[in-house]
Amino acid sequence: MTPTRPAEPTVPRPPDQDQPGDPWQETQVKPVPAVALQPVSEIQQLLQKRLRFLSLLMTGGLIVNVLMVVGTGAAVDAGTREVPPAWAYFGVGVFGVGTAAGVVLWVRRSLSLRQLRAIELILFGALYAHWLSVHAFIYPRLVLFPQPPVWYGPTLAHAVSTPWSILIILYGILIPNTWRRCAAVVGVMAVTPLVISVANGLAAQVTEGHSPLNYLSVVGFWMAVSAAIAVYGSHRIDVLRREVAEAHRLGPYGLVRKLGEGGMGEVWLAEHRLLKRPCAVKFIRPELASNPAVAARFEREVQAVTGLTHFNTVRVYDYGRADDGSFYYVMEYLDGPTLGRLVRDHGPLEPGRAVYLLRQLCGAISEAHAAGLVHRDIKPGNVLVTALGGQYDVAKLLDFGLVQDLSTVDGGDRLTAAGVVMGTPAYLCPEQASGSSAVDARGDVYSLGAVAFFALTGLPPFERATLGEYLTAHLTQEPPDLRDLRADVPADLAAVVARCLAKNPTERFQSALELDRALAECHCASNWSADRAARWWDKHPDSSKLVGMAPTAIFHKPEEI
Repeated sequence: MTPTRPAEPTVPRPPDQDQPGDPWQETQVKPVPAVALQPVSEIQQLLQKRLRFLSLLMTGGLIVNVLMVVGTGAAVDAGTREVPPAWAYFGVGVFGVGTAAGVVLWVRRSLSLRQLRAIELILFGALYAHWLSVHAFIYPRLVLFPQPPVWYGPTLAHAVSTPWSILIILYGILIPNTWRRCAAVVGVMAVTPLVISVANGLAAQVTEGHSPLNYLSVVGFWMAVSAAIAVYGSHRIDVLRREVAEAHRLGPYGLVRKLGEGGMGEVWLAEHRLLKRPCAVKFIRPELASNPAVAARFEREVQAVTGLTHFNTVRVYDYGRADDGSFYYVMEYLDGPTLGRLVRDHGPLEPGRAVYLLRQLCGAISEAHAAGLVHRDIKPGNVLVTALGGQYDVAKLLDFGLVQDLSTVDGGDRLTAAGVVMGTPAYLCPEQASGSSAVDARGDVYSLGAVAFFALTGLPPFERATLGEYLTAHLTQEPPDLRDLRADVPADLAAVVARCLAKNPTERFQSALELDRALAECHCASNWSADRAARWWDKHPDSSKLVGMAPTAIFHKPEEI
């Protein structure tokens, strides 16, 4: 069974992808903190959340007991009904233990299941000890007055049963358990008030009309009912939790959380259940995948991308169909910021570093072009800068969701039809801006030039308010001179970027390989190295905590909206 993915609030694209005011922009992935996938089970996460909640309740109990200590004073006559100060201090200690355990739960983000069970024992053990003391020592003093204590009948039985029932039911519904474990724990809790009642009543006088049997029968009834509710509730919650876990499985993959969504589908963080390997699963929407021609196109393209082996191309592990009809494929999951986030957080890149990253992208794109694949959505949000295999500043080209297979002879089943603009407005090539379905490798060269422009200036070549203005700019307007925006960019690098952004495809570099050679000849190409990259990452460790894996979006001409 696969998950029914609920509709979630969409989020706007980051500034490096779309500009504010674009009325045709689709949703895009919101960058989320990158978390190394730990072997933490769902029950661990749930138990830690529940125990945190319980610790907050015990902190409230601590405050109440502190106020009681302040109110009781130093000396209390043993013959009155006032709360003994020693017991008030005991309450402070009990709830203080719960508060201390809560601090551990909030400070330590990841605890083992054994550690969590130990904290569970401490918290409920403290509550158990607290109410046991109330029942064993305080009730005979306050309620069963005068001495010696007397059986107070059903009224006292109900008063005694209520807190124990709350404790039992609270454990059953709050703590994730099997019904057997829950039954063992609540069984001890349920028997305790009966044992204490018998012990308290052995020397008690019997009030007329109220026998010990009446008292014990009322307490026993409520303990049995509470235990049954707790065990049944624990069992039902366990069953539902297992059903949810099963629903979040996709073959050998377990879905962890949703990373984002776009016009074509959704991206989920997942984990291979046997290999314990984190991965990203991208779903293509059922309404798109239900079209046989489109489904065949997606399958053929994923098969083609799976054959790409370049180190700087995101790896595709698997693909298939989910039960809801959506098409999915499984990619490697990478920690690190997108190029867009890296530039936004740390400013435009040094020219040498920009060349260092761009050359890696050229290698990835060259392999794709050699296989007859055109990416068509190269942008800062689809370039991840990460550390991998002991290397730093590794550029990974993501999201081949708009890839076009030029090796196909019959173009009748192409997903892109004439008049439909696909891509991100700030980085699409003039051919895409015109709505042409014939976009070749030189279109990717243009987009890579736009990415280089952004990496060096922090701005795309064009900043416009609407999709129509973007299309017009790409088709008819010359981009600003790179050196007018940043004077320290070497002239040879600025010339390479300008050639990439030529309107006429014949005036650009004719391949990514040719572009790579031109970048290698730039004087600044040797100014950045693996050693410098390692030093930079060592100074900015928090940068690795940002991740962006962007699904694609579809844009149509305004008159077609």
